[in-house]
Amino acid sequence: MATKRLSVGRRGFLKSAVAVVATARVAPSSATAQDSPTTANQNWLALTREAALEPQLAIVDPHHHFWDVADRTPERYLLAQLVADAKGHNLRQTVFIECGSMYRADGPEEFRVVGETEFVQGIAAESANGRYGDLRAAAGIVGAADLRLGDRVAPVLEAQIAASPQRFRGIRHGGAWAEPGVLPNGSVATRGSNRPAVVPHLLLDPAFRRGYAHLRTYGLSFEGWVYHTQIAELTDLAKAFPDTTIIFNHLGGPIGVGQYAGRRDQVFAAWKSAVAELARCPNVVAKVGGIQMVVNGYGWHERTQPPTSDELLAANRDWYLYMIDRFTPARCMFESNFPVDRLSCSYTVLWNQFKKLTKDFSASDRSAMFRDTASRIYRLPRS
Repeated sequence: MATKRLSVGRRGFLKSAVAVVATARVAPSSATAQDSPTTANQNWLALTREAALEPQLAIVDPHHHFWDVADRTPERYLLAQLVADAKGHNLRQTVFIECGSMYRADGPEEFRVVGETEFVQGIAAESANGRYGDLRAAAGIVGAADLRLGDRVAPVLEAQIAASPQRFRGIRHGGAWAEPGVLPNGSVATRGSNRPAVVPHLLLDPAFRRGYAHLRTYGLSFEGWVYHTQIAELTDLAKAFPDTTIIFNHLGGPIGVGQYAGRRDQVFAAWKSAVAELARCPNVVAKVGGIQMVVNGYGWHERTQPPTSDELLAANRDWYLYMIDRFTPARCMFESNFPVDRLSCSYTVLWNQFKKLTKDFSASDRSAMFRDTASRIYRLPRS
């Protein structure tokens, strides 16, 4: 009997958690019962204000999303919203990561994912015309493909590249899943039916690996999105395909809710051991960030006021520093994971914590983590 699939996705996190944010106990006094979840979140974020530190420091954000759908929060996150969030920081370029946006409504099922790349290619062109200043959003694009198609995934990869030949860089077929009962119902949502399915032990699946083998042929990287319980499977994948670059997403998704609530020290110890082994694979680089989601268990969204950069840093420092120690700055890049992590903090506060974290690092190491590693791995034009 097949194991029941559980996937904690962005939509599930936001729909379950934003209801808490929108209540009177967390919303500012100006909020009303008629406020949309997006407005409530915006008003809540405004309760913690910080100026952007080191506003001249060049940043490449290698992990964010665009969407325009009614059942996410915010309902709309396009170029204008990203520019507004990043105001004050010297955000030079970004990399879009797949999130199930704007798939084609018809045509062969396996090719519908290409609609997302077409959608983001248009946003990238809009950014490139300079209307929004020097920022070049979606200078790199990572899309989706169902790698369980095996050899049949090759034409899908070709169609993705053709949709954005200057910008398409890689594939994310998310592998984050949990056994039934591990995660609380409030944080669990069925993965959107239009996205490539997540199944137990996806990264070990033979059909998946046949499809994965084609990434090298097309010079594409792979975004490794798993929970901390699956990092060893990502390591196995990296060793089996040493010529394919893997970008380790969101610190490997340390779980802090459900069965893992109140066990942060135990999770940290297990996570460190798994990360140390993964870091021995030279074809893996790491994104540092993306752990302000509900599944990580900090509960920022439940507070009456959003965290400051000092509070974020106090909670995250040990995780960040261990990653940087094991992977080195040359193989690390800071990420925003916006607008998903926007549920917990503002863009300004998020990047301020990274700047505070690295204030005593060398200029070259800081440049690597804020800009150079992402530029190299995603082959971005210098900006």
